[in-house]
Amino acid sequence: MAPLPDGFSYAEWNATYNGLSFGIAAMGSATIFFWLQLPNVTKNYRTALTITGIVTLIATYHYIRIFNSWSEAFTVSSKDGGDYTVQLTGAPFNDGYRYVDWLLTVPLLLIELILVMKLPQAETVSLSWKLGLASALMVALGYPGEIQEDLAVRWFWWCLSMIPFCYVVFTLAVGLAEATSKQPSPAAASLASAARYLTVLSWCTYPFVYMVKSVGLAGPAATMYEQVGYSLADVLAKAVFGVLIWALAMEKSAVEESGKLPA
Repeated sequence: MAPLPDGFSYAEWNATYNGLSFGIAAMGSATIFFWLQLPNVTKNYRTALTITGIVTLIATYHYIRIFNSWSEAFTVSSKDGGDYTVQLTGAPFNDGYRYVDWLLTVPLLLIELILVMKLPQAETVSLSWKLGLASALMVALGYPGEIQEDLAVRWFWWCLSMIPFCYVVFTLAVGLAEATSKQPSPAAASLASAARYLTVLSWCTYPFVYMVKSVGLAGPAATMYEQVGYSLADVLAKAVFGVLIWALAMEKSAVEESGKLPA
């Protein structure tokens, strides 16, 4: 990663610090919740809920690593009761943890959605491979641009990563519409639709955050907006999305147990 810019204000440093801390708390508590809920859903949906917890567990680990790296990169002090000053320690801030996290969790996010929808086996396997590989390719193509300061290079890799991104978003928004309409109850169909569109909405925030450094923002402000933006998007795409997966699994389990759907 490129070295951190100098000149962070305490407010900029603190906003990033608290954004990363929020990520740890949200992902960690979500992991505990999802796994505690496993006995409350039928066996058909336990794999999806288990994967949901794995996603947030992986994210919790990487947010702890990012948080620690951020803390080690700065010294924050106050002299004689004055304002806090923020200085670089010279230690590197390793934001590459985000891309390692996304490379693991983004394909799993899509797979858990496909599993909880309980599509025919052949369709489940096909979609899991297609969406999983496309999303991994998207992340891999985005990383080379993330570590560049040259705006032309950033735009080049952004455009490349948008190709698999658009494929995945189109599949979620359009390709799964028919499967959503075939869910066993109106509530299940509504939840499946909400999960699909939440994924699309949360995913669409990432390209815009990625472009922060390409639209005139630079220095500490750009770094703060990038870190806080990614943190909020991650919580929405993983923890909040996971709650919808849990709710859908609960609804479909209730329908199965009522005898209206074969288990």
